[in-house]
Amino acid sequence: MASMSSKRLQKELTKIQGTLPPGITLVSAPDLREWVMDISIIDNPIYPPNETYRMRFSFSPSYPIEAPEVVFVVLAAPERKIPIHPHIYSNGIICLDLLDSQGWSPVHNVESVCISIQSMLAGNTKAERPPGDAEFVRSNRQRPRDINFLYHDPKV
Repeated sequence: MASMSSKRLQKELTKIQGTLPPGITLVSAPDLREWVMDISIIDNPIYPPNETYRMRFSFSPSYPIEAPEVVFVVLAAPERKIPIHPHIYSNGIICLDLLDSQGWSPVHNVESVCISIQSMLAGNTKAERPPGDAEFVRSNRQRPRDINFLYHDPKV
């Protein structure tokens, strides 16, 4: 019998294989554990219009009760960089309350997460990394979902 997670992910996959909002693309979903999505940012001079960013979604058996783990990944060909943003570390970890256990709700889905991240980038006014980026990247050994970020910067 299929689990709640599998049923939900299969339903989401069927939907996003159809139509997605502009700038969001499903790259691959070889199974129901990990998906790859590309996003581009429209109308923000910080992000070149021809640049695309790759995200990896990892789903636990507890999805959608538990948020997916979402990180940006670097790729050589086609070139994909980590977008610069005050809430995105240079190793691809995203500081976004939606991805935290306190901010997540099962009403969210892969598409809504992509839209939220795309919106966060589109509204960015600072071409900078989070404070302490180098130290965080060097010393962090936790999975993104296990990090307790403090969400305190509503201006970004």
